[in-house]
Amino acid sequence: MHPCFQILHHGAINGVTGSCHELRLSSGAGLLVDCGLFQGAETSGSSAGAGSLTIDFDISGIQALVVSHVHIDHVGRIPYLLAAGFKGPIICTEPSARLLPLVLEDAVKIGITRDTRTVARLIKLIAARVVGVPYKQWHRTVADAGHAIAIRLQPAGHILGSAYVECDVKAGGDRHRVVFSGDLGAPHAPLLAALRPPYRADTLVIESTYGDRKHQGRKERSLQLKAVVERTLANSGALLIPAFSIGRTQEILYEIEGLIARYGEDRVGEHRWQDLEILVDSPLAAKFTRVYRQLKPFWDAEALRRVRAGRHPLHFEQLYTVGDHTQHLRAVNYIKRRGHPCIVIAASGMCAGGRIVNYLKALIEDERTDILFIGYQAAGTAGRDIQRYGPDGGWVELDGQRFTIGAGVHTISGYSAHADQTNLVNFVQRMRVKPTHIRIVHGDDNAKKALQRRYRALLPDTEVMIPGAEPDGQPH
Repeated sequence: MHPCFQILHHGAINGVTGSCHELRLSSGAGLLVDCGLFQGAETSGSSAGAGSLTIDFDISGIQALVVSHVHIDHVGRIPYLLAAGFKGPIICTEPSARLLPLVLEDAVKIGITRDTRTVARLIKLIAARVVGVPYKQWHRTVADAGHAIAIRLQPAGHILGSAYVECDVKAGGDRHRVVFSGDLGAPHAPLLAALRPPYRADTLVIESTYGDRKHQGRKERSLQLKAVVERTLANSGALLIPAFSIGRTQEILYEIEGLIARYGEDRVGEHRWQDLEILVDSPLAAKFTRVYRQLKPFWDAEALRRVRAGRHPLHFEQLYTVGDHTQHLRAVNYIKRRGHPCIVIAASGMCAGGRIVNYLKALIEDERTDILFIGYQAAGTAGRDIQRYGPDGGWVELDGQRFTIGAGVHTISGYSAHADQTNLVNFVQRMRVKPTHIRIVHGDDNAKKALQRRYRALLPDTEVMIPGAEPDGQPH
């Protein structure tokens, strides 16, 4: 490793959650990139188990936390970082600065306390630490003993406000560019500007969620979504879409609005497309969707053209939001009883809790129901079990009960927020100055090894390593 700094990983090395990486100068000062929650059956490091919240690493030299984006597996441990004594700023993009307090308020209510005053105090403390910075501008974040780190946030195309982090490390006359990918987005993501790789990276820390797979193109995924919705119309059934409250919810709404605008008068069986009811059953998703609408200046050109044409991609006629828990229970019973085509979008995105579980319990055994996965399903989650065993008529355990999967199960990977293998290779290939050192994180073993092989073939003189693994990619 470089004599002036080291990179330490405090998460996302044995799976895809718990992202937390430290760039530490030889003086001991440094910064963190992300501080996320572990989810599913994943562990990270030698002692942090699934769901571990402990900040079990030395933070005395950490001068700043840089947040790549506000998904919970990248920010969920921030309250515990503050409790451990972190006093520095939380640096992120301007859209993320708007979204982060909302994400953490929900996380605190679920994982720490529902006491209103305690939650309000904690969120006020976090909000006071958040520093929203513009994209594409350098900001000095660490200075110590003749060493310094400046960071620049660049659009990552993952969710609104997401960024990859360029770190310019200076030690005396020596300079080194370290890039942390955060989560990179797939091309043609609704609402988001296209990802552009950095000009230069000497050291690259890169995610590998889909390092062994390729997504469908936009046209293909749109046709697949159309086919799944047509099945729902024909069956007068319910289409359940487990989705994270931020990112996937807004993007799938954007795509559904596009289909209704195009096919609204077309009939499938006795129903027209415009007869569909779309329910967003998540107060948090509804909040995020409102903020997304307020952040139109950060939308891409295509989305803004829809707005200028008088359309409302995130606020259209067929869209309803479900509020409190009583309304939620009524919605579940209403859909189960009525037999009218509808789409339900609810968290959690991996069916690991949240309101989607009640819909699944009520509807998963009904053959008129369809379940559509549009995001990654981590090992140990109900979503992964449904995805794996549903096509064969298997079963899944929900809240301690076993349910036979009678519903149709579909996966459209093209709607994943994550870059696929081709995108991850292109991210490096299109840099003008290629990295001499690559560290692959945030992926299952097979994904990391497959991406490692591609990078080694592309850059035979570059050291490509998987932290926590032997040089041949086998775990310690």
